[in-house]
Amino acid sequence: MAQTIVMIHGMWCGPWCWGNYKELFERRGYRCITPALRFHDVDPVRQPDPALGATSLLDYAADLEDQIRRLGEAPIIVGHSMGGLLAQILGSRGLARALVLLNSASPAGINALTPSVIRSFWSTLTRWGFWRRPHRPTLAEATYSMLHLLPEDERRATHARFVFESGRAAAEIGFWLFDRRRAASVDATRIACPMLIVAGREDRITPASVARKVARRYVPIATYRELPGHAHWVIAEPGWEDVAGLVADWLEESSHSKTEVD
Repeated sequence: MAQTIVMIHGMWCGPWCWGNYKELFERRGYRCITPALRFHDVDPVRQPDPALGATSLLDYAADLEDQIRRLGEAPIIVGHSMGGLLAQILGSRGLARALVLLNSASPAGINALTPSVIRSFWSTLTRWGFWRRPHRPTLAEATYSMLHLLPEDERRATHARFVFESGRAAAEIGFWLFDRRRAASVDATRIACPMLIVAGREDRITPASVARKVARRYVPIATYRELPGHAHWVIAEPGWEDVAGLVADWLEESSHSKTEVD
């Protein structure tokens, strides 16, 4: 029976962003499932559902947990960006046989508000009440923070597919200290499966400096790879095939070596 991979997308995205990886991993014999987060499977031209702004990470995680439990097996979970944080939450609930975090958002307890992150979210952070309102980056912000290694036509086409994201989820990640529910918290001691953490050295919205802190939390089980010449959009930027190949090779290893984090 083919192993199942659940691929969780990040902010502003949808299942479409996994097209490259889904095709590659299905060629390698995996069964790939690419769920859409709540309120994300929509036309990007339309206005967002009013309930989106107050949607929590815990809501996203609950939806994903329901889908995974219906599989009847613990899948490999691959998460990109905010999807990487959701993968950690699901892993701490014993729902994964292996975790792959691609430029993952960080859990509560790690300060991720570097200058480049603040610049990436500037139009959102300077809007009063952003923590309860839907938001979406401008093309300039998306280019700076995530898409700068893409050719210009691909940048514009990718940004045109972005949908609105939950202000509450963004606040739970970036301002976890003020979240009484600690929605972004992950109990690292409850994750026992092997984990691969991949960081693009040129990533500005989830910087490699933050990824190293995430990796330190999981040193007993984690393999960490920091990739020069890559930024945030490792799912489609030039050279994505090498990143996906790295992930596939790691999954196929019979034993998972650990790499110390500097």
